[in-house]
Amino acid sequence: MENARLLEAIIETAIDGIITIDDHGVIESINPAGLKLFGYEIHEVVGKNISILMPEPDRSHHDSYLSKYNETGYKHIIGKGREVNGLKKDGSTFPFRLAVSEVQFSVRKIFTGFIHDLSKEKEAEERLREYAIELENLVDERTRSLKKTVSALREAKEEVSISLEKEKELNQMKSRFVSMASHEFRTPLSSVQLSSSLIEKYAQPFDNKHIAKHVHKIKNAVGNLTTILNDFLSLERLEAGRVEPSFQEFDLVKLAEEITEEMQMIAKQDQNIIYLHTGLESVVSLDQNLLKNCMINLINNAIKYSGENTFIEFNTEVNDKQCIVTIKDNGIGIPETDQKHLFQPFFRAHNTGSIPGTGLGLNIVLRYASLMKGELQFESKINKGTTFILSFNKQ
Repeated sequence: MENARLLEAIIETAIDGIITIDDHGVIESINPAGLKLFGYEIHEVVGKNISILMPEPDRSHHDSYLSKYNETGYKHIIGKGREVNGLKKDGSTFPFRLAVSEVQFSVRKIFTGFIHDLSKEKEAEERLREYAIELENLVDERTRSLKKTVSALREAKEEVSISLEKEKELNQMKSRFVSMASHEFRTPLSSVQLSSSLIEKYAQPFDNKHIAKHVHKIKNAVGNLTTILNDFLSLERLEAGRVEPSFQEFDLVKLAEEITEEMQMIAKQDQNIIYLHTGLESVVSLDQNLLKNCMINLINNAIKYSGENTFIEFNTEVNDKQCIVTIKDNGIGIPETDQKHLFQPFFRAHNTGSIPGTGLGLNIVLRYASLMKGELQFESKINKGTTFILSFNKQ
């Protein structure tokens, strides 16, 4: 009796549905979980054929299943279980796993069906399948988008490559043009310069002020054009990356004295370039040609932007750590609003007026100094002059 009550308690409290039928398919018992699954009251199913809980086509075939089993012993309905559909009272269906056991008594046998509801599992599987489809669609969409992006990048790369090739061709054409123009202009300018010097020499016995005045104008014009050509040629070589510094030891004082003598010849009337060297050493390791270009450019600016009867201070210094070159004038100065743009190519301060120039000189000096690992600094005040300082760390 205790075992019977225990078995009854287990059946009554089981989570899965439990149904027993006789060998004709008539329902003999069903537990509360089974009633809840199918939506029936117990009196509505006990004594009825199990087929009322089956949707078509299983409902029509159920009796034949039992007959076949009773005749042949075919146990297709006996075992660990299979997935089938159940028919609820309201007409809806639901999936469940059915496991059937045969119980043989002395005079008869019954079948016990264990019903495990699969609705939530199927819903989860469906959600997972939908999510997988959604994810697959998203991946496809992203893949298509990525392919478009890659295609666009390839096209952009090709366009950039074409643009770079065209730019390279233009730079080569520019380089050839600048070189050609430099050569073609230098020859006639040299001839004009030589002819003006000869005219000046031949005109000396006549002591004619007008001839001297115009010869001086010719020389100045030739000098300005030569400076312009040199600036453009230097800029072109810098832009093309064809300027490589060659560091060698040389005597800074000797170079500075030669430059002072050379620049004094083109100075204005009563303009004096005063050169002074500080320090016991005079040998430095720099690119002599680049440094010479820097010093000539800065002294030439001092000459242009200073008046007659003025001094231009040209100082060099070599100490334990640095080589320093200073050029100071008492000229027109640089407006404070222009100073931040001073080293931009082709920029000229607003107070230069008709003084000739390309606006390239200081940009070239800065770039030459940078190539030699040096710095270019300046101080300037309107109508009080400008000081430029080149400084290089000793090698």
